[in-house]
Amino acid sequence: MTETGNHPGGRACAGLTQEQGQRQVFCGLTSIVWLHRKMRDAFFLVVGSRTCAHLLQSAAGVMIFAEPRFATAVLGDRDLAGMADCNEELDRVVNELLARRPEIRNLFLVGSCPSEVIKLDLDKAAERLTAAHQGRVRVLPYSGSGLETTFTQGEDQFLTTLVEQLPASTDAEPSLIVLGTLADVVEDQFRRLFDQLGIGPVHFLPPRTGDELPPVGPGTRVLQAQPFTGEATRALIRRGAERIDAPYPLGVEGTRQWLQAAAGVFGVPDERLESVIEAPIARARAALERQREVLSGKRITFLPDSQLELPLARFLSAECGMQPVEVATPYFDREFHGRERDALGDGIRLIEGQDVDAQLDRLRADRPDLTVCGLGLANPLEAEGLRTKWSIELVFSPIQGFEQAGDLAELFARPLVRHETLKV
Repeated sequence: MTETGNHPGGRACAGLTQEQGQRQVFCGLTSIVWLHRKMRDAFFLVVGSRTCAHLLQSAAGVMIFAEPRFATAVLGDRDLAGMADCNEELDRVVNELLARRPEIRNLFLVGSCPSEVIKLDLDKAAERLTAAHQGRVRVLPYSGSGLETTFTQGEDQFLTTLVEQLPASTDAEPSLIVLGTLADVVEDQFRRLFDQLGIGPVHFLPPRTGDELPPVGPGTRVLQAQPFTGEATRALIRRGAERIDAPYPLGVEGTRQWLQAAAGVFGVPDERLESVIEAPIARARAALERQREVLSGKRITFLPDSQLELPLARFLSAECGMQPVEVATPYFDREFHGRERDALGDGIRLIEGQDVDAQLDRLRADRPDLTVCGLGLANPLEAEGLRTKWSIELVFSPIQGFEQAGDLAELFARPLVRHETLKV
């Protein structure tokens, strides 16, 4: 272990312990489960193994007749052994898929651990298939491999691929891209708030359909809605955009500061901002007060899973009265996560990465009231008498913004209430 935090530029972050060892986390393919719901004319074709297919169906809870907008082109033993032409077979699968699903306008070829191990070139496959179906569908590749990443980084790879497709703009007039997948209801709420503030034009990436890709250029400002969009943000910056430095919009304060940062860049007067957000803040604080009675004073530990850990810990500590014991995140980006780390203050054990055995030893010694962790660890910990919260649920659920603050707090209160209810 080292007392440094990772950063693309190699700088260290004091107070953050880095662990390296065995990890327990879903792979990036899991992000397809929420991405396919967002982009309605897209289809995600994983080029992988039967294990990949089982993972996606299990994570999504999809029955075989449900016709989701994702599937797996299964690499068999002959493919993996180099005895078959994978490209020929992939072309056949794609042709059959497009004949059966004519509504598909954007087809994403998603790389997996098996496809990357056998070095299947999905970039060339995408070019070949796009040419073969010219004017009918756009075929784009990206990696969802879990060899070195956590599951939310699959979305980051997807968004980075989308950024490369954005039309170029030379317009210096400001426009805003809100980056990171949001539930439609949250996106609609944010759009209304931006409209009331007079901020625009506003685009959300990913969009709901492929023909809504926003232009990017010197006037583009980027506001991150999710903390796991670092590579996509840097890709936008390389294309001339500027990032707005802001916390992530979780809870009342996180959302207020997020909107305040955007308002400052777009020249919105403070009086107008306060007038627009006054009523939503009042509703959010009333909803939070009901959950504070359950959460206040309770101790919580985050195991590294989604990169949401720092902003969630900040929200629970500052607005719900919880006491973070250990906050671990799979990857700490000092440039984009530093605000959230600083907001937590001192006295909290901060970890980047994971050595799962060492972390479980600390967890058993700490015995917090609630542990946020992946599905694979939740049931064993429950059997040891520790209350848990599935971290993946926090990615699937609408949790951003004022109107969701009470619901977000309730997600953490629910397992504690259930435990008290079931106590004999």
